[in-house]
Amino acid sequence: MHTQKPPFVTARDLLITLGISALYLLLSYWLIGYKQDQLTLVLLFNAAYYLSSITRKFITGFAIFMLFWIIFDFMKAFPNYRYNEVHIESLYLAEKKWFGIQSASGILTPNEYWQANHTTLLDILTGFFYLSWVPVPLGFAAFLFFRKRSWFLQFSLTFLLVNLIGFAIYYIYPAAPPWYVQQHGFVFEAGTPGNTAGLERFDQYFQVNIFSGLYAKSSNVFAAMPSLHSAYPLIVLYHGLRYKLGWVNVFFAVIMGGIWFAAVYTSHHYLLDVLFGILCAIVGISLYAWITKRSVLVKNWVNAYEKRIS
Repeated sequence: MHTQKPPFVTARDLLITLGISALYLLLSYWLIGYKQDQLTLVLLFNAAYYLSSITRKFITGFAIFMLFWIIFDFMKAFPNYRYNEVHIESLYLAEKKWFGIQSASGILTPNEYWQANHTTLLDILTGFFYLSWVPVPLGFAAFLFFRKRSWFLQFSLTFLLVNLIGFAIYYIYPAAPPWYVQQHGFVFEAGTPGNTAGLERFDQYFQVNIFSGLYAKSSNVFAAMPSLHSAYPLIVLYHGLRYKLGWVNVFFAVIMGGIWFAAVYTSHHYLLDVLFGILCAIVGISLYAWITKRSVLVKNWVNAYEKRIS
């Protein structure tokens, strides 16, 4: 007997997606005001969800990264400096104590050393390395999605968990980046806008506004510790090695080292921020493995998620 397949688009689907979309737009407007990015995200999600079966599975999987972006964006409504003291001078002095570089003018932090000794070649290289922090994890996730969905979920959920740990630390330990000290000294100034710092030289060289546009959208200036920019490539490399992806891991390792150096060279992070970003990645990777191994509830949820996108 012929059985009719259920319709691709159901009334329940429409109600859920429209409800989530409307709730997100209203909450965004209430918390941080309307931005074109929010509408673009909603249109992208809905278009992919209803375009085809594979795009629905793809966007359902990548909803993990959308959730990361939404949480990051909403942090604008809750600046971390409202909840704890911002560490400015103490972090600067700790950096100088542990990693200070002797010079003719005294002891310099690594940021100060590179600010005085930057080169055009390094300006260009570090700019390209810093630009890769979004495309490389997202491209890697897309590759894993089409290679093996369980790998995709392990990577994506670990990525989200590391970010949640990092976001929590931002509120526990608000910290100013090196460029803030260079421009404002040790005086706390609430509401300071984001800054391109050393990456401005990249924009100037190519006569573009790439980094100035990116940092104008910064959720919080006082969120330098830990450096999540430094955590992301380590998460990618770890999973690349775990899944035995061969020579592509050499590329991931180069990107990782380049981003770590760029973070310090461009005065966006202290070396201490980078080290704690690395530690944050290690903790997140270990914690995800521990939770999924010990918690039947989490394991069942992940398995159900995998079935939904397979």
